[in-house]
Amino acid sequence: MAQALGEDLVQDDSSSLGSDSELSGPGPYRQADRYGFIGGSSAEPGPGQPPADLIRQREMKWVEMTSHWEKTMSRRYKKVKMQCRKGIPSALRARCWPLLCGAHVCQENSPDTYQKLAEAPGDPQWMETISRDLHRQFPLHEMFVSPQGHGQQGLLQVLKAYTLYRPEQGYCQAQGPVAAVLLMHLPPEEAFWCLVQICELYLPGYYGPHMEAVRLDAEVFAALLRRLLPRVHRHLQQTGVGPLLYLPEWFLCLFARSLPFPTALRVWDAFLSEGVKVLFRVGLTLVRLALGSAEQRLACPGLLETLGALRAIPPAQLQEEAFLAQVHGLALSEQDLQREIRAQLARLPESPSGPPPRPKARLAGARAIFEAQQLARARGGARPEVPRIVVQPPDEPRPPRRKPQTRGKTFHGLLTRAKGPPLEGPPRSQRSSASFLDTRF
Repeated sequence: MAQALGEDLVQDDSSSLGSDSELSGPGPYRQADRYGFIGGSSAEPGPGQPPADLIRQREMKWVEMTSHWEKTMSRRYKKVKMQCRKGIPSALRARCWPLLCGAHVCQENSPDTYQKLAEAPGDPQWMETISRDLHRQFPLHEMFVSPQGHGQQGLLQVLKAYTLYRPEQGYCQAQGPVAAVLLMHLPPEEAFWCLVQICELYLPGYYGPHMEAVRLDAEVFAALLRRLLPRVHRHLQQTGVGPLLYLPEWFLCLFARSLPFPTALRVWDAFLSEGVKVLFRVGLTLVRLALGSAEQRLACPGLLETLGALRAIPPAQLQEEAFLAQVHGLALSEQDLQREIRAQLARLPESPSGPPPRPKARLAGARAIFEAQQLARARGGARPEVPRIVVQPPDEPRPPRRKPQTRGKTFHGLLTRAKGPPLEGPPRSQRSSASFLDTRF
């Protein structure tokens, strides 16, 4: 199954690169938009974009939150989640993405790891496969146009480093678009650690040789379709369109190749904050936009037409503000998702060739990752020094103090029996209470 999914993902995009004459053509074609795509249509903010003053206010909020990140995540995570849903400002994604996914902690704990992996020779088998896929990753982006440019070379180093870091996992072709988007915003070392966090904490079991978590999430997605969009689910069953025919490209690439780039970045902001729940919400929203009405389903009588509708949603319906409002308004909570995962995991047949899925290894977004890293730091870090109380023994031991034997004896008798001359004073008959009070001990 993994091989079939990989072949479906590896579609030759070299035709979209164009000829050398096109890339060196007139000035308007060579002009890049605000995201770096040559000839793109995002040179100016699209409809629904917030005004510049609002963007500046959001930038100041993010600067304030990231300046005290541990305090913010401990006490004000709801504000972080809401700001991620509104969209992280483009100027601050390089600062916020590593903080959200915990990559900055990994980099601090292993400061020399990436440099050693980048300098080490890679596995020839993986290096050949990675080199063949480099030109397919966003071929019209200015970073990845030239084979010898810093974009493709940086992508080669990041993907090679991951194969050395996790040799049992190796390389998955769907990691290429993910690493490429990270490199558009981050230096190679930070992009590498973000890729590690995505593969190991957000989507464990997605990029390994067996893709066991993809099979489980496909069943979960079908069950959610049956509950939330029953008519669409019935149509997909009748036309023979299972979730494995369209879902892997969406989830494995984090919608980087399926949505307009500004919308995909907004999905990434929410995904790094809230986890895989966002991917399910986005997928359900896309299916509803493509096949939600009876007219749309009537226009797709067969498998090919249905798949074409899922891959050809009009861009006007995918504008970031309107589309993300539908995504976050979908009635799917983290509790609902986990309940469905447990139900489908119990029904999933065992695979004779691969390990079973481990959904418990997946963390639900930035807050869960932050708490896990704080717990690991508390367990593995230096324990606080406990003050010790030291009691110095006396120089010379003193004999125990003996209590005088006064039982059956009067005070006057003790005075008269004491050694030395008798006490001078008036006779016994003339003594009064005053003489007793005047006695000095």
